[in-house]
Order: sequence, then structure tokens, then C-alpha cells
Amino acid sequence: MLQIDQFRKTYNNQLVLQIDSLAISGGVYWVRGQNGSGKSTLLKAIAGILPFQGDIILNQRVHSKKQPVAYRKLVNFAEAEPIFPEFLTGIELIELFKSAKKAPHQQEAFYVETMQMTSYVNQPVRTYSSGMLKKLSLVLAFLGQPTCILLDEPLTTLDADSLPILYSWIDRFCHQPETMVLLSSHQAFEGALLPTVRELLVENATIRYKP
Repeated sequence: MLQIDQFRKTYNNQLVLQIDSLAISGGVYWVRGQNGSGKSTLLKAIAGILPFQGDIILNQRVHSKKQPVAYRKLVNFAEAEPIFPEFLTGIELIELFKSAKKAPHQQEAFYVETMQMTSYVNQPVRTYSSGMLKKLSLVLAFLGQPTCILLDEPLTTLDADSLPILYSWIDRFCHQPETMVLLSSHQAFEGALLPTVRELLVENATIRYKP
């Protein structure tokens, strides 16, 4: 379960997102809203990247502020437009993330192989196209033993052949107990390829669950 209480985020003293109380259980959630509505702000706050007022609690016991190290081990985040150090190779970044997330041995092999990255994962990321960078960011998001995975615009720059692969990862991940995936996207998700997707609608500087 993810619980958000008394959440407020401002930029230059202007309120951009407010959530008095929201609790969601495991599953897949589509974070919807207009450009500038606060979708990315919400995901980055949940990821522990952006400061905010209020509290975010995972699994009813791990607080984002009181236990930041334990919390971040349970929450993985993939940026809409990922940027990585250009001198590192894909596999070096994977090894860094595996170490930080205490990932199981050879966990990355499944993701690298199914996303068909083996031919270039050992090359420096400066040689990667935007689509290749997106695939790498998605692999990193599934490493470790997270409870919550946050994907900001995961469909952007991803080729059509890779979409069912990503959907299968999400489906596989959410079959584990107490797990959830939050996705923001301007594109509709293929319902047949995902379990039931529930909606979180962001508008008027707040968010509500839409059954």
C-alpha cells in the first residue's frame, strides 16, 4: 500500500499539487492529467527526488522522510527523458544500480535479453539512441526488490515491438504480493496486454482515484 498524507508541493510559493489523503493498494495505476498538471512532480516526490511537505508511507511502515534509505530501496523510478553519464557503458550503469539496490545475482540478464539489448549493452551510453536510453532506464527501474515502480512516460521513444515486452514485465512484477506500478503517459495503454489498469486523475492541483 502507498499512503500519501497532507502532501503539498510548491514552486516559487505557488501551489502546484496538494493531496490531503490518498491510499492505494497493489496493482497498476495510470497517472493521467494535462501537461503541467503535476504528474511528473507526483512521481518524483514519491521517488524521493523532490522535497515536499507532508508524508508518504509505503507498506504502512516505511516513511519516505523518517527512513529515506530503506524507503528508496523499495521505490524505483524511470525518468521520461533519461540522462546518464556518457562515458559509462550500459552494463556499468546496471552494475551500479544492482549494487545500490542490493539486486540478486544476474537479475539483469532476463531484462537485458528480453528487451534485446545484448548487442549494445557493453557500449558507452553516448552511442545510444533515445530509444536505447529508454530501454536502459526501464531495465534499471526493475532491478532490486522494489515494492513500487514509477515510470514517467514509459511509452515515449519506445518502439512498437518493445511495448508488449514492457507490459509483460509489469504484469510479471505485479503478480508479486504488495507490489504496484504507477505510470504517467499521454498514450493509452493496451488493456489486453496489462492487468486491469486503474486511473489516478491529476487536475486542479490535486489528485483523485478514478475507479
